[in-house]
Amino acid sequence: MSWVLAPLFRFLDTSNDGDAPPAAASMADGAHLLGFSDEILLHILSHIPSTDLVLNVRRTCRKLAVLCLDKSLIHTVLLQKDYEASEDKVKQLVREIGREIQQLNMAGCYWLSGSTIEHVARCRGLVKVNLSGCRLTSLRLSKMLSVLQHLRSLAIDVSPGFDASQLSGECKATLSRVRELKQTLYTPSYGVVPCCTSLEKLLLYFEILDRTREGAILSGQLMVGQSNVPHYQNLRVFYARLAPGYINQEVVRLYLAVLSDRTPENLHAFLISVPGSFAESGATKNLLDSMARNVVLDALQLPKSWLNGSSLLQHMRFNNPFYFSFSRCTLSGGHLIQRVVNGGKDLRSLASLNLSGCVHCLSPDSLLRKAEDDIDSGILETLVAACCNLRHLNLSAAHHHSSEGPGRHLCQLLARLRHLRSLSLPVCSVADSAPRADRAPAQPAMHAVPRGFGKKVRIGVQSCPSPFSSQAVPQPSSVFWSLLKNVPFLERLELIGSNFSSAMPRNEPAIRNSLPPCSRAQNVGDSEVAAIGQLAFLRHLTLAQLPSILTGSGLVSIGLQCQQLQSLSLANLGMMGKVVYMSALSDMLKHCKQLKDLRLEQPYFSANAQFFQALSQCSALQRLCLVSRSGTLQPEAVLAFMARCLHVVVCHMFTGESLTTCKSLQQSLLRSFQAERPALNVVIFPLLHEGLTDVIRDVPMVHLDEITLFKSRVAEEPPNLWW
Repeated sequence: MSWVLAPLFRFLDTSNDGDAPPAAASMADGAHLLGFSDEILLHILSHIPSTDLVLNVRRTCRKLAVLCLDKSLIHTVLLQKDYEASEDKVKQLVREIGREIQQLNMAGCYWLSGSTIEHVARCRGLVKVNLSGCRLTSLRLSKMLSVLQHLRSLAIDVSPGFDASQLSGECKATLSRVRELKQTLYTPSYGVVPCCTSLEKLLLYFEILDRTREGAILSGQLMVGQSNVPHYQNLRVFYARLAPGYINQEVVRLYLAVLSDRTPENLHAFLISVPGSFAESGATKNLLDSMARNVVLDALQLPKSWLNGSSLLQHMRFNNPFYFSFSRCTLSGGHLIQRVVNGGKDLRSLASLNLSGCVHCLSPDSLLRKAEDDIDSGILETLVAACCNLRHLNLSAAHHHSSEGPGRHLCQLLARLRHLRSLSLPVCSVADSAPRADRAPAQPAMHAVPRGFGKKVRIGVQSCPSPFSSQAVPQPSSVFWSLLKNVPFLERLELIGSNFSSAMPRNEPAIRNSLPPCSRAQNVGDSEVAAIGQLAFLRHLTLAQLPSILTGSGLVSIGLQCQQLQSLSLANLGMMGKVVYMSALSDMLKHCKQLKDLRLEQPYFSANAQFFQALSQCSALQRLCLVSRSGTLQPEAVLAFMARCLHVVVCHMFTGESLTTCKSLQQSLLRSFQAERPALNVVIFPLLHEGLTDVIRDVPMVHLDEITLFKSRVAEEPPNLWW
């Protein structure tokens, strides 16, 4: 961020005395940066990475030398995603302020060596440290924790080769005082959990692959002989997220076995996120029965197979719940209202609700509903009234079609949720119930692509006026436009086709075929996308499987007006055989000065000089991922783009190019830019190559999870789950 704020400090005085602010003769009113109050200056300085703050800005003048060492700035140090934090910078930072640091976040600093991570031991006053994604052996962990006697919160990875027997007595003493533990498992292990006898919050991320690189099949039986007595008696929060694979399910059962023997009395949040099916066992049934009898929850997420067809929710007790996830469950609307919302009673405490993939959640009790059937607006109305303070809502991966009638459309009902900050909807749910008589058909564009049977499609906004124009923009009357008008503070929006599936699934070969989009999604096109432009505070946008995008003109509106946009994910827009929005995308990117992450998934996409020239104008860009079946790229254009965009550290491209072309480009990028960008991660590989899975496993988890793989992120986890 310092390079963004650099102009603010450009005029600071660097004279010998350094005591007084710079002369302001050139300013009519005598105002200058250092004339601001300390409170305002501290707020500005809080946006600068700690390495730049301490090692550069602090040396500007004496006043900043004092302010940069203010407790509010150095008690908490965030190195996460500070991709310019080199080995030397981190070591020097720890030497200068290590004694003052109380909270340190180094999550995802995969480029730092183990010897550099070891310098954390100098921060003797640490209370909270996040080392997820860092190179850490059991011996290094033991050495660090042995001196961190005040530590209460810890996040680490457990990788192959981890050996708990190598932890010293002093290390185990520190772990016995840890109350919050986040542990990411890459190998079957209990990690440090048995040593943490005071745990109140336990977060487990299971990322174990079924096979080793050599092809050997892994088994949870490798944990036999390890200490298997986790101490859960003080546990308040239990969270487990599993990557695909049977081994992850096998290992999590070993963690749950202890919980089933004795359920913690103070348990408030119990969350297990599992892709696919996860069969109940005798132990898990005992656990759920015990929870129903003995605990009162405020957050719940269970595997779909544990909820489907059971009366479990009817017996669970809740007190001011703030998070529910029933993702992929066959929960019907009737059961949702009766068992979760208690017949429409007050649920104002609920902040986050995930109903993604719940195809029946807005329908009556009958499970015979077809995809094309309309939702029951009464169920949604009851839900909205009861959960009026929702901030995060996910209704994706289902067909939620609205019936005709005033005030009965899904968008009209959701417009009452004025506190929404993130929202994920299926594309078909925002289509108008019927063609509107008040909307005149637009003239077809010269380069519009006709669809089958000569059907005419209305085109949206063909050109977007400047947001600074004095002319008022005409207000469309679509229900989607009205919804967005009523949730002006939305920061994350996802429009994902009900049948969309990414060509890059986790731990599997690339998908060669995809399901056709919902028929109602044909009514959502450029004009609906243009409506997103009114969200002035939008930071994250996902658009996937919108077949009626003809020109992409709505993207230009978003680029012009959503000036805070930081991440953009576009997938399968328009006709699948042709990229029709390239020109509009190029125009959009010229205005995206805050864009940091761009993910594009589109068959037959041509990553040519025109595209990279436009992308080069995104001066803040850090991560790029391109997924394109039968797509092409121009190596010279990629190299020129990387040379111009100095902050790009992630370049992932999975196209239809040959393995030879991909390897050559990858080596050229690493050879040209690795030295000056220590965090550089480049993966160029054919999308349909059989070795893709092996290549993916080497991608740092922070990038794999956040940009390489496609997924809905709204209400994915409870708010403020960790850092």
